[in-house]
Formats: sequence, structure tokens, C-alpha cells
Amino acid sequence: MLPLFYNQRMIKGLTVVKPVGSSAAWERLSTLFSELGFEPGKGWDDGTGRGVSFLAPVGNAEFVTGRPPAVPELLIECTQLDIVHGIVKRWLSAELRTEEIGGRLSGVAETHWKSRLFTVDLGDGLVFGFWEREDVLAGRPIAIEGDLSAAGMKFGIVVARWNAVITDRLLQGSLDAIARSGGKLTDVQIVRAPGAWEIPAAARMLADLRDDSGKRKFDAIITLGCLLRGETAHYEAIYNEAARGIGQSQQDTGLPHAFGVLTCETLEQALNRAGIKAGNKGFEAAVAAIEMVSIARKIGHAAAGEHEGSGVAAGKLAQVDVDRASEGFVK
Repeated sequence: MLPLFYNQRMIKGLTVVKPVGSSAAWERLSTLFSELGFEPGKGWDDGTGRGVSFLAPVGNAEFVTGRPPAVPELLIECTQLDIVHGIVKRWLSAELRTEEIGGRLSGVAETHWKSRLFTVDLGDGLVFGFWEREDVLAGRPIAIEGDLSAAGMKFGIVVARWNAVITDRLLQGSLDAIARSGGKLTDVQIVRAPGAWEIPAAARMLADLRDDSGKRKFDAIITLGCLLRGETAHYEAIYNEAARGIGQSQQDTGLPHAFGVLTCETLEQALNRAGIKAGNKGFEAAVAAIEMVSIARKIGHAAAGEHEGSGVAAGKLAQVDVDRASEGFVK
């Protein structure tokens, strides 16, 4: 007998083959499943028959004994069941007379197994059930996700003064996001850097600040700037170093750094991304910072940036050596 783990690795997928009575019904069924969003699989045609497959992310076979459940043989689990019901009803409306639809398509009803279900009879003996769990998170992998509550969080915001007509809008977007998420503007420190080139240095300064108890002063840093492409390579040089420096500060300190530096071709594009048409990237950067702080707290990353090998940890060890040497002790 093969070990259980070996048997599990042998199983790749599950296919249910359902015969359809006519080519016309086969065509109609194929259009319905395509409209519902199934991923098309490989079809076949050998001259005597043809088939088409539709793929779903998860499949299983269920065997029962005793009283069979009052459900169709083929069940399709989905999300947004009411929208699926509407798609099926619209499809039936193109195939049947209005008075026939009620006898083919049931309404969405609750079941005793904590779900909602509707059935549809497509003819030729094809009856399907579409269902959705009441608990939409059931069966999903457990994952830690951040909450969008900024209550009790402190933020450092570095905003470039260059292209202020854009960066001021980004700053207002960030402050708006923090206030709407329950944060206090008194817990926000704003630093204006000359331009995008200076943002990483200012961000690192804020990230390294500590209060009187030795804890980090801020929970996250938000960086805001705007670069507009010119006629020379100056744009690429500034953008690359700004992105690299902000990322390096985040890696060295372990403190979340939200990236809100726009890189646009024209002033019109920048205005659109600063709240005119395409949302406000300053708002989005602040939301990302809030979520990352929440994640850090949930996974217990209370001493962000003080891990072994970080720039902060190395700096602390160096300072200890200096203090000991000044007291006459050489490590």
C-alpha cells in the first residue's frame, strides 16, 4: 500500500462529463457558462461528437448514502449569488418565453446547511444548482490582514516642496485619509523636503527618531512627491534614487514607508492623480501606511527595525562600543 502523502500528490483534478441531447443545446450551454465567467478549457471534436470543458478553481466529488439531499446532482459554488441569478435569468429570457422561465428557474432561497441556493433547469435533463455560503470567509485560507483604523497611530509625512501645486494636494489627501480613519492630526509630523531627491534622507531621519522612553516616535512614514518628465535623463536619475532610498530606509529600519511619489509625463497627468480624476495618491499612500501598521501590530512586530542586522541595530551596537570606550572599557 502506498503512503497516504504519495496518494495525495497523485491527484490533479476532477472532471464531470455530462451528455447534452442536441448540438443546439450544447451551443446554448456553452454560451451560458462562458457568460458566467468559467475559464475555458481544451475542447475536442472527433467527427462523431464534440466536447468543451469549463474550469473552476476548486472541485470535489461527494458521495452520499441513505436519504439523498434535495439538490441537483451538479452544484456550482459561487460568490455574489444574486448577480449570478440575474445572469442566468437574462440568459433564459433570450431562450424561452417569459411564462416558461418561472418553471425553469427557482428563486434564491436559504438552506439548512448555512447557504443560499437556486436551481435552473436548462432542458435535456440538465439541472444545475448555484449556491453561496452564508459565511463568505468559510473555506478560505486564514490570513492576517490590516485594519483601516488609524486610532493611536503616529505618522511622519515627508512632502517635497518642488511641484507644490501637486504635492500640497497629495498632502491634503494623506491628512484626509488619516482623519477619516480615526487618527489625530496632532499625531502627524510633516516635514517639507526641497525635492524628491531629498525625500529618502528626510524619511530616514524621521524613521530613526525616538521618544524619551526609547521607542520609535512614528509607526510609519509617508513619502509624497512629484516628478515630471523633462527633455533630459534627469527625471530617471532622480526617480530611481528616490525610490531606492525610500525602499532602503524601510528595509534598514523595519518601519513601513508608504510610497506616494508621482512620476508623470505631464502636469495634467499629475493633477489627475492628485485628486482631479484618478483618485488622490496621497490618500492611497496614507491608507497603505495605516494597513501596514495594523499588520505589524497583529503579527507582533512591536520593535520594528530593531532586529539583528538592521541599520538601527548596528548603530546601537556601535554606540555601545563608544560608550564603553569612553568609560575605559574596550570591548
